[in-house]
Amino acid sequence: MTVKSPRFKPKRIVYHALTGGLAILMLYPIIWLLMSSFKESSQVFITAHSLIPDPFILSNYVQGWEGIAGQSFGVFIKNSLIIVGLSTIGAVISSACIAYGFARIQFKGKAFWFACMMVTMMLPQEVVMIPQYILFSKIGWLNSFKPIVVPQFFGHAFFIFLMVQFIRTIPVELDEAARIDGCGRFSIFFRIILPLIVPALATSAIFSFYWKWEDLINPVLYLNKAEMYPVSLALKLFLDTETASNWGAMFAMSVVSLLPVVLIFFLFQKYIVEGISTSGLK
Repeated sequence: MTVKSPRFKPKRIVYHALTGGLAILMLYPIIWLLMSSFKESSQVFITAHSLIPDPFILSNYVQGWEGIAGQSFGVFIKNSLIIVGLSTIGAVISSACIAYGFARIQFKGKAFWFACMMVTMMLPQEVVMIPQYILFSKIGWLNSFKPIVVPQFFGHAFFIFLMVQFIRTIPVELDEAARIDGCGRFSIFFRIILPLIVPALATSAIFSFYWKWEDLINPVLYLNKAEMYPVSLALKLFLDTETASNWGAMFAMSVVSLLPVVLIFFLFQKYIVEGISTSGLK
């Protein structure tokens, strides 16, 4: 029995070469950031054309972790985890409840309210920024996590839309069979719907984590104490317009702040694909 040698396919080689080249091009800013974190601050932009640090130093990570404004960088990471954790839990739970109502419950004006919810997805944040600030100022929520976290417990338009599309793919016969067995709406939601929309829940949680982790405008608006700053705002403190900016420490802590994002992506990337591809967004 003769074994045929694989055929030489120039198109495949060209395809992989182009794909690899584009991947390197897309990753170059991350690689530059990583290598610059091992350079002296004064040499970062002077030797920007070279990726190789000369000299290679680790002190940027030590200085960066010591923090700024009297706070260790670990405090900033803790604040980000609190904000992200509470916001993600609130956004996912509230969005799932609202999505179930739109997908399964019949009520007057359902189409109208769903359309209103969809319109909010097109509304720029700058439009509601000032009214929200005035509202939170009057109720005394400034300089706390409440203005950043509490609104997430009222649903997120994109997550609601994602889950509604997902729930609509679930046969209604499952609900009817559950009613015959004596289940009410809450039982159907918790025992039937929620277990079947885990990919959509995971996708929403991942996106919520990403968006809140990198959020800068809300902490800038509502937080005034350094001990309450999240990572996104803490990185800005390394840049000083009046004195020399500590670029090396900022790049080092930027690398540290990317680690949770990269870890979450590689652990749960299958849920992103599965959640979107099976929710009608094909």
